[in-house]
Amino acid sequence: MEQQKLSPAIVYVLAIIGLLCCCFGGLGFILAGIAFIIANNKLKDAKLNPQNYDPNSVKAMNTAKIVALVILAINMIYLIMTIYQISTIGWDEMMSRSQEMMDQFQQQNQ
Repeated sequence: MEQQKLSPAIVYVLAIIGLLCCCFGGLGFILAGIAFIIANNKLKDAKLNPQNYDPNSVKAMNTAKIVALVILAINMIYLIMTIYQISTIGWDEMMSRSQEMMDQFQQQNQ
């Protein structure tokens, strides 16, 4: 019986897209969370039947799980920071600061 290989590609793709979505108030935690859950479920299957899975692919999936977990943590920290800023200074003040930064950036590039 041939051993099955775990493909961590989808976990990496979701985690990296989740990292890019971190800029949107930490909303990348959704994609990073999905990536972590996928990796965790596949590793549980491999743990139940280790003889059916290639050990190298299990190691690769474990690495992908760690990457997804780190990106999930980054997104959660950024989400908490965003919620804290909204609750302390307010949405309007955040938007005016953002507009101010964009105006300064445009002035520097002219």
